[in-house]
Formats: sequence, C-alpha cells, structure tokens
Amino acid sequence: MNSHRVETTITEDGSLTLKDIPFHAGDSVEVIILARSAASGSQNGYALRGKPVTYLDPTEPVDDQEWESLR
Repeated sequence: MNSHRVETTITEDGSLTLKDIPFHAGDSVEVIILARSAASGSQNGYALRGKPVTYLDPTEPVDDQEWESLR
C-alpha cells in the first residue's frame, strides 16, 4: 500500500483541498482525516530535526583517554 501524509487546515467553509499528491487520475484512494491536538502539534519526537549542525574542530584527533572511556 502506497501512503502519503499531508498536514493542512480546514478552510472557513469547511472544505479541504489536496494538491500535488503522488497519485494518478483514476486511482482508488482511501481518505482518513485525523484531528491534531494542540499538544501533539507542538511536540516533535525529533527535537533536533531541521536544526543546523555545527562541528567544532571536526578534523582534530580524539584524545585516547576519551576514546577509551566511550568503550
């Protein structure tokens, strides 16, 4: 089964429009609408997703004592 997730907001007239979905005209699809609670929208299971990554001295050698302590 091929699935596709889209998050959107219902308009004032109660309609919902989906654009650029990865299905073809004539395909049979099933639509399930789930309400998002305010808490679940703000909680991200991956707090660092999308955050910039910075490496401090990425080419510096690791201290042997630190390396052994991680084993």
